[in-house]
Amino acid sequence: MGRVGLAFRCFFRVLAGKDVPEEALPAKEEPLALPPADEEDDLARAIQMLGLLQKEGRLIDFLQEDIDAYDDAQIGAAVRNIHRDCRAVLAEHMTLAPIMADKEESTVEVVKGFDPSTIRLVGNVTGEPPFSGVLRHAGWRAEQVNLPELPEEGDTNVIYPAEVELS
Repeated sequence: MGRVGLAFRCFFRVLAGKDVPEEALPAKEEPLALPPADEEDDLARAIQMLGLLQKEGRLIDFLQEDIDAYDDAQIGAAVRNIHRDCRAVLAEHMTLAPIMADKEESTVEVVKGFDPSTIRLVGNVTGEPPFSGVLRHAGWRAEQVNLPELPEEGDTNVIYPAEVELS
């Protein structure tokens, strides 16, 4: 699978909703626009999405930076721009929807036969469903993915190229 590894592949497959069975998806008039099922294409698409987040929001630069030396005001100012730019990338290339429509912190029921790829039970999990608990996070599902065509040439493991300014 190469240098980038399984983590990126899993990251994109979750974003793309590939591990979610069809019957667990909401009824839609349009089919999901998912990337090709080929594993190399999955990896290339995951890297492509990270590249878009890096290009527009410098997300990887931020995550790789040791921010302990900066005060909260400096971090806050940087995060505002990164958040805005990365949010725009997501809005342009993905249609996201919560997995559960209920309001967070409300009591919800998890029925027998639930899909564990869509609901993660935490806390004191004992017995069999149905379960009643507090919704801590509604989850996310990619309903549509709209990435540019992959380039026909070049190293698909490159998230973002090095930049060299010439004078």
